[in-house]
Amino acid sequence: MKYSKITIAKEAISHKGFLKKIPDIFRMVKLWRKGVYPAKSMDMILPLLGILYVLSPIDLIPDFFIPVVGVLDDLAVLSFTIPKLMKEVDKFLLWETERKYGNAQIIEAEIVK
Repeated sequence: MKYSKITIAKEAISHKGFLKKIPDIFRMVKLWRKGVYPAKSMDMILPLLGILYVLSPIDLIPDFFIPVVGVLDDLAVLSFTIPKLMKEVDKFLLWETERKYGNAQIIEAEIVK
């Protein structure tokens, strides 16, 4: 059976929004730690450290000393972390979907009139 790479990509990244991808993030990290999902360590560790930094009570600029500036450092970290994590999750979902189809023949695209 033939599958189009475009169809596979659409199926893989059909989830929308960060909140809906949280279970995918946990699955991605679990498979990466087991050595099943091949990803660069820095692509996985930096976003996870960013999220841990935002969630932790320890900050470079404490929120209770300077309330507005204390929140801004968390927002700066999130503005770097979330897009990087979402990009990696999309790669993971594409990888996972390609694995699901296994040995099926994958073609570049199909033109349908």
